Amino acid sequence: MTSPRTAFILGPTLFAAYGVLRAVDGLDGERGPGLAWTAGHLCFVVALAFFVRGFAELRARAGRRDRVATVGLWTGIAGAAALTVQFGVDIVTGLMAADHAEMARLSDNFGSLPGVEAAFYAFGPMLFFVGQIVLTLRLFALRGLPLWSPCLVFATTLMPFASKDLMPVAAVLLLLAYAPLWRPSASRTALTSA
Repeated sequence: MTSPRTAFILGPTLFAAYGVLRAVDGLDGERGPGLAWTAGHLCFVVALAFFVRGFAELRARAGRRDRVATVGLWTGIAGAAALTVQFGVDIVTGLMAADHAEMARLSDNFGSLPGVEAAFYAFGPMLFFVGQIVLTLRLFALRGLPLWSPCLVFATTLMPFASKDLMPVAAVLLLLAYAPLWRPSASRTALTSA
């Protein structure tokens, strides 16, 4: 199993890789299909797996019986699942399509199915960010993180809404936000007894 330290480093690093590959993919004026599109989306999906591992560690540091952390964990996992479906569809349509127009048509076919827009594009993915904010705020409340960590996580949540081109910057901020967690949790019992 991946160590928490590895998860807290590789999750944001792979988000950054997605952001860089997304920028490279757009150099010709269109995004997808192609190698940069597929590689970037694969980086994002793998990053989600590392983030879920990190979320589990955040909950463990709060205490397995901590209800707020448990809600944060499962909310984050639900959001990661929605994002995985969204990016999985992007990967599959990118591999199936001969050009950008065909890829858009295939993606629209999936998106037009009942409930898909809300579950995998509008509402579902937001749960990933909400869960992450809840978990970092809970650890701050338990004195397991400094205040600036959840503040940075919140800031990174807003950045893609301003511009998805800010993904590499957001990833660096996530690395900084999770840096206090890179060390082993020797004081786990101190957190849960607070």
